[in-house]
Amino acid sequence: MEIDGIKISWLGHSSFVIRNSKLIYIDPYNLKEGVEKADLIFITHNHYDHCSIADLQKIVKDGTRIIMPADCQSKITKFSIPVKIDIIEPGKELSIGEIKVSAVHAYNINKPFHPKEEEGVGYIIKINGLLIYHAGDTDLIPEMNNLTGYNQPNKKFIALLPIGGRFTMNPEEAAESAKIIKPYLAIPMHYGSIVGTDDDAKEFLELCEENGVRAEILPKD
Repeated sequence: MEIDGIKISWLGHSSFVIRNSKLIYIDPYNLKEGVEKADLIFITHNHYDHCSIADLQKIVKDGTRIIMPADCQSKITKFSIPVKIDIIEPGKELSIGEIKVSAVHAYNINKPFHPKEEEGVGYIIKINGLLIYHAGDTDLIPEMNNLTGYNQPNKKFIALLPIGGRFTMNPEEAAESAKIIKPYLAIPMHYGSIVGTDDDAKEFLELCEENGVRAEILPKD
């Protein structure tokens, strides 16, 4: 998918790559061999399917910048080539050239897998007039009400939302979050491998449409 010259590709599960002047990965997992090297990598939390050392080794190069919460630091050993690591937490922002990044809360409210105190994050990545919200592993949390201000006429706000259930929101909860956020476009993630099915993604799509929210299922790249 390409929006305003920025290409967004789903690599399966919660993994995405964003291409503009830089190559950006989010939660790289189960990557193919020979994939392109990263300029920037965003990691939402320390679980193996989001902070995967084997996959990071495939995409780091001299000067790659990795942004991650503190609980990932113990898993990240030194790479054989120089990389830069930034630690982030909910409420913090970074500017990386033309890209601005805000970290937001991502946690469970009715399950034990992602406690709020561990400070896992979602990201809002701002590239020119495009805003991409990767929600991380989260339930439908009160802080999502704070995201409504990103839906502005002069900005396209894309929401990447987990829909697989068990560890995160299920399709109904994810559709409700999209109804609250009101993005330009909602895209389902966190399904198709460890948890969640294609049928869950289709259900999410139907529920979004019922709520007047544009949604699209991306093919796996």
